Amino acid sequence: MKTDAKVVHLSKVVSEHSQTPPAGRLPVALISLRDKAAQQLKQAMQGLFDNADDTLFEMADRATSNAEQNAFFEAMRDLRLKRKTIERGFLQRVFETFATLNQYEIGRTPALEALSSDSLSLVHNDTLEENVALDAMVSRVMHRDALALGHLTTRLNAVISKKLEDKTNPLGPRALCEQFLGACEGLGVEIRVKLIILKLFEKHVLGELDELYANANQLLVEAGVLPELKSAPPARRQTGRQPATAARSAREGSAPASVDGGYSGEDVQEVFGALQELLSQVRGSSLLPRRDIPADAIPISSTDLMRLLSHIQQHLPTPGGASVVDDFDLRNQLETLLARASARSGKARVVGEVDEDVINLVAMLFDFILDDRTLPDSLKALIGRLQIPMLKVAVLDKAFFSRGSHPARRLLNEIASAALGWSAQGDEQRDTLYQRIEQVVQRLLNDFTDDPAIFSDVLAEFLAFTGDEKRRSELLEQRTRDAEEGRAKAELARQQVEQALNSRLFGKTLPEVVVRLLQEGWSKVLQLTCLKHGAESQEWNSAMAVMDDLIWSVEPHESAEDRLRLLELVPSLLKSLRDGLASAAIDPFVTSEFFSQLEAVHVQAFQRFKRESVAPLVSPAPQAEVEAGVVTDVASEALTAEPLLELPPFEPEPEADAPAMVEVVEEIVLLAPGENRVQEPEVSLPDDDEALEKVDGLRVGSWVEIHEDEEHKLRGKLAAIIKPTGKFIFVNRTGMKVMEKTRMGLAVEFRRGAIRLLDDALLFDRALESVIGNLRKLKGA
Repeated sequence: MKTDAKVVHLSKVVSEHSQTPPAGRLPVALISLRDKAAQQLKQAMQGLFDNADDTLFEMADRATSNAEQNAFFEAMRDLRLKRKTIERGFLQRVFETFATLNQYEIGRTPALEALSSDSLSLVHNDTLEENVALDAMVSRVMHRDALALGHLTTRLNAVISKKLEDKTNPLGPRALCEQFLGACEGLGVEIRVKLIILKLFEKHVLGELDELYANANQLLVEAGVLPELKSAPPARRQTGRQPATAARSAREGSAPASVDGGYSGEDVQEVFGALQELLSQVRGSSLLPRRDIPADAIPISSTDLMRLLSHIQQHLPTPGGASVVDDFDLRNQLETLLARASARSGKARVVGEVDEDVINLVAMLFDFILDDRTLPDSLKALIGRLQIPMLKVAVLDKAFFSRGSHPARRLLNEIASAALGWSAQGDEQRDTLYQRIEQVVQRLLNDFTDDPAIFSDVLAEFLAFTGDEKRRSELLEQRTRDAEEGRAKAELARQQVEQALNSRLFGKTLPEVVVRLLQEGWSKVLQLTCLKHGAESQEWNSAMAVMDDLIWSVEPHESAEDRLRLLELVPSLLKSLRDGLASAAIDPFVTSEFFSQLEAVHVQAFQRFKRESVAPLVSPAPQAEVEAGVVTDVASEALTAEPLLELPPFEPEPEADAPAMVEVVEEIVLLAPGENRVQEPEVSLPDDDEALEKVDGLRVGSWVEIHEDEEHKLRGKLAAIIKPTGKFIFVNRTGMKVMEKTRMGLAVEFRRGAIRLLDDALLFDRALESVIGNLRKLKGA
């Protein structure tokens, strides 16, 4: 095709041609536009066919009958065979529509076809379904991209001879749909399969038109065609998307995410359309009073609305608490600015119906957010200042309401998630999280005009900040968990030792030094043994045997066998006690004092044994028998077997002072250094009690708000449930422990309202669910 680098003026064309030429010459700018558009459409068509197999296979997998399944499999086969033909036919038709842009007929005006009742006929059901689907697809694109398409049509009209409208624009949604349907004429598929293919066309081709229009307008602006028309910049999209990724997204029922979160996607308009429908049905109610609009009122464009919102954004009141947010009325501000515009133009200016719906939806969302008890009051004031930036995003891109991955929506959710564990303590202005959220808000208020890409940048920076904070808190949280688990093991060991001591000492009267030695010294040996080796180990049994031997050694014994055993036991008992106390690092001075007093107790017992053994030999037996060695065997053994006391046989030893005795009448309780064991109130709740069900429903990571008193509240996250002790451990957002409770103790606090569970679901999603729920209730009322 021959090209001409000059712009062809209409006057020259008319004078030089006397009849319709077979092919009009296109300006260089339009040739470049055509080629670039064709390249983008070709890539979009490839995405369509790459995903068609997966979509049809999934439909076949869900088929309820063999016939239905076979229909989808046949469609897959047919589509594979005719893919190249359809792609080539579609692009050929696009080229042909561009080729006719400069074809015209002199002196003829388009005539309307005569319409008669004879020409009217019923439309076939399949054709009707196809037409309805086509109209819906076109309507959704026009609803989203009407401004950009209108600018493109205007620019094309400035350089071509034929008069174009949006519906005849070769890159308009209707023209593209008709070209695609024409290319698919050879497909022998049922209407339901054809509708699926049309849906894929809408997703992968029509869904990319916002970018195509932005690029096309930019190209014509660079060529000098109507640069005064302000068009939106091209949306940033992910390049080189792999078919596998797209197919995976189709199987998962979501559109592939782009770098900036994706500003177009399947079902975007369906979601917003459903919200509009709900709004229309409750308009005039207390929630949404009907507007009093003059009959001659002129709706302002979305571009003008963005300018007004930017003006209000730059003049927001200085932050000074939640009251400032509550007192600020966006609608009144808009009405004031519109009244000024109306006065200047002499005509009433109002917000268009679609933009009015967006304003109402965003206002309802922020009403929920500012009433949400999950958000700390101090941060509500900051988050409330994001209402205008979020409204501007929603005006620009209706995917804000339907796409969970939308950067602006994700930013709001991430801020709310980070704020979940925030507690106002001291000077909140010096808190790093508060400062960071304040920086985010201020940057959006200062820098966001009409490019939503700023939300992707701010989101990335905020995620980096919260990621660092999360890593630090997780380290401290893990240390807290480890410490609590160690503490629980020590607590169990103490309980085991308490039980052992009480089972042997309770109710007995023993020398005070023995009771103290067991309670203050040997209990530590038992605890260490239990922690290291367990309560079923040989080491534990040996330590328990030493304790049993010590208690037995200070009890009164009457039989000769017991006295002999004591004489044999004491040396090894003292050695075991010394070794055990040394292993537990008991203070040597304390140990020395224990053994000194214990020695006195044993000496007194031995003295008693000596007196009881010698007395029968001095009085009843004659001196001669003694000298002859005629004495009882037991007495003789008692005298000769005493290794510790070298007492003269006939001179009585002075009596030692009797040891202080104590009766153990209270159970022994072992406390760690500095520990003050406070028993939680012993309250028993039935198993089906609602508070217990709340406790059982807690999971690690759940956040609660703890009311210390009427003025002081703190927030804690369940970091661990220590199974050995049944303790619930809560930490603050930095990972420091703030509370521990038993299951029953926690249920009691829930029941009296001292602890409240915080909803950690995504803030925006909860707000949107609440708005939809309220609208449906009003609709049904």
